[in-house]
Amino acid sequence: MSEDLGDNYARAYGKKAGYGQRPALVLVDFAQAYYDPDCPLYGAEGCVNALASALRIREAAHKAGLPVILTEVYYPDDRGLTAGRFWQKAKPLAAFVKGRSTAAFADGLVPREDEVIVSKQYPSAFFGTSLAPMLTAMGVDNVILTGLTTSGCVRASCVDSMSHGFITTVVGDACGDRHPGPHEANLFDMNAKYADVVSEAEILDHLATLA
Repeated sequence: MSEDLGDNYARAYGKKAGYGQRPALVLVDFAQAYYDPDCPLYGAEGCVNALASALRIREAAHKAGLPVILTEVYYPDDRGLTAGRFWQKAKPLAAFVKGRSTAAFADGLVPREDEVIVSKQYPSAFFGTSLAPMLTAMGVDNVILTGLTTSGCVRASCVDSMSHGFITTVVGDACGDRHPGPHEANLFDMNAKYADVVSEAEILDHLATLA
């Protein structure tokens, strides 16, 4: 009889990293591209629910006085030079060219003056950006991740967050993807190896203790 997946992974993984002393919330790439039915990146219900969850968490983070960072994908023109091989491989990246409606923040997500916007060209919020040194300078030791997509930029950001020495927390309810299969598979894998994956209710309870 084949071994249950959960039991198999529990023997090798299953540890909890817990929370740090100084968290920051990162909202990864909540762009209009994922909400425009005419865009190849359209993510339908999963992305809608993720944004609603992330906005509630964002409010709780502000009440607790935590740093809140929004990331955006930014390309100055349709040559894709700043995206390198990523542009060559991932054809929907044209949705993030400067000035296109799909490159804007999603409806309902209006950056606040006390929030930081990090522009990126590659999947990870950390690769080629100032995010890691900025968080370090703030004294942050725990990165709380929400965003789009679970199997792409969230996962890449999760791995890099851990690799930069941050305790990493991924809020599963506040992450979305174009299909539930990759979404669930990547949450499972991140929880096993790189981060604690928690629910919206769990993170809201934790943030309430910090307010």
